[in-house]
Order: sequence, then structure tokens, then C-alpha cells
Amino acid sequence: MTGQQRIAGCPVADFAGIEPVPCPCGRARRAFGDVEELPGTLHLTEIGEQAAVHYHRTLTETYYILECAPGSCLELNGQRLEVHPGMSVVIPPGTRHRAVGRMKILNFVLPKFDPDDEWFD
Repeated sequence: MTGQQRIAGCPVADFAGIEPVPCPCGRARRAFGDVEELPGTLHLTEIGEQAAVHYHRTLTETYYILECAPGSCLELNGQRLEVHPGMSVVIPPGTRHRAVGRMKILNFVLPKFDPDDEWFD
């Protein structure tokens, strides 16, 4: 199985078969962008040490922390939230955000991810 397929009509993603792409946070493997019945996308993102502060005008992101280095945090509109595996944070449109510290997250994006909706101050 590589990337994405359907089994019995159900979309299936194998993130090991999805090529990572650069993003402001690090590298993201993005799934379900072409699935009409799902209004969003799901990303497996590996966040590096130098994630850039950015925001989205229309996208809402929900981060679920899978792994992170000790002392890692999310910066949300200038405030820092220390995170640990098992936490989840909803990031509404307009929220300037970045991760501080190495992390691996699942990111559920609504509506579907649009690379033209990444903004930097």
C-alpha cells in the first residue's frame, strides 16, 4: 500500500507512502486532499527547531501532539503553552502560531489545506 487508496469505498492513508513537503513548521505529509466526502485534510507533521511564526486567514488547524522534546511549547499570538504528548490545541484563523522545540503532530485542517493561505508578518 502506498500513499492513499480506497478499500470498500473508504479512503485510507498510509503516511509512510506519502512524500513529505516543506512547510513553515518543518515537513508535512498531507492526506485526503482529494477526498470529496471529507471537508478537511489530515497531516502528519515533523516540526523542526526553527518553525516560523505564521497564520491562516481561513483555515482552522487542530494539533494533536504525538511526540515532543522536553520543554516544547506552542506559541499562540505571542503566548507560550507548554505541551506534551496527548495534548490537542485548536488554532482558529488569524492566530499567529509556531511550535518551539522538536515535535511530531497530527494536524486536522478545516477546510481542506490551501498552501496559498499561509501568511507571515
